[in-house]
Amino acid sequence: MKNNMNNSMSNTAISLQSVQYAWRKQDSPFLVIDDLRIAPGEKLFLHGASGSGKSTLLNLMAGVVLPRAGSIHLLGTDVTRLSNRQRDQFRAQHMGIIFQQFNLIPYLNCADNLRMRIEFLPRDQQQAAFAQIPVLLERLGIAHVAQQQAHQLSVGQQQRVALARALLGSPRIIIADEPTSALDADLREEFMGLLFELLDEKTCLVFVSHDQQLLPRFDSVLNMQAFRADSIVAASANEVQV
Repeated sequence: MKNNMNNSMSNTAISLQSVQYAWRKQDSPFLVIDDLRIAPGEKLFLHGASGSGKSTLLNLMAGVVLPRAGSIHLLGTDVTRLSNRQRDQFRAQHMGIIFQQFNLIPYLNCADNLRMRIEFLPRDQQQAAFAQIPVLLERLGIAHVAQQQAHQLSVGQQQRVALARALLGSPRIIIADEPTSALDADLREEFMGLLFELLDEKTCLVFVSHDQQLLPRFDSVLNMQAFRADSIVAASANEVQV
């Protein structure tokens, strides 16, 4: 049974098993996740109301925070058993993150913002990642602004830099936290087209958004209500009443 479980975990990009998460000093769990598995190459759309725990779930998936109980396997590695430093190293080596507010360093130019990301990659990945920079800048249509400081770029250009940064090192997991919320309809479509065009077929994408119009692009959809402890209790109570 143990071997079968290990094989199962190795065939998933992200796996959360019997996970419970609670805020500090809170007795009862806020999120309860019995079994969530995301396959390599799967594109998952995650949605839910403000305060439903979307960012918390992303932080659990990225190993930024740890659960009260349960295991979180990323690419077959149980990150709950790693130290803080080991989790940081794992995240830098295997994951790309696209933030809602871009998180670019405003006084650095476009290319230097990308080089900053490479500093966190393992040495054996750095050379290949450096070679990716001009290719990504060209494909994303921002090669002509490579030497401009981030604060001088338009919103759409900043978002493309953020996408390029997430793709450096060819990560197997991409996490995107509402990356289109600051874009108008045209820029949103351009960004989504580029994102799906540039993703490797083996790369798993977890994409958070309120924009239901994006749903057709994704393989699977997940509503955060499925993991809210209060929703689970309410559903169980209804079943008992029936």
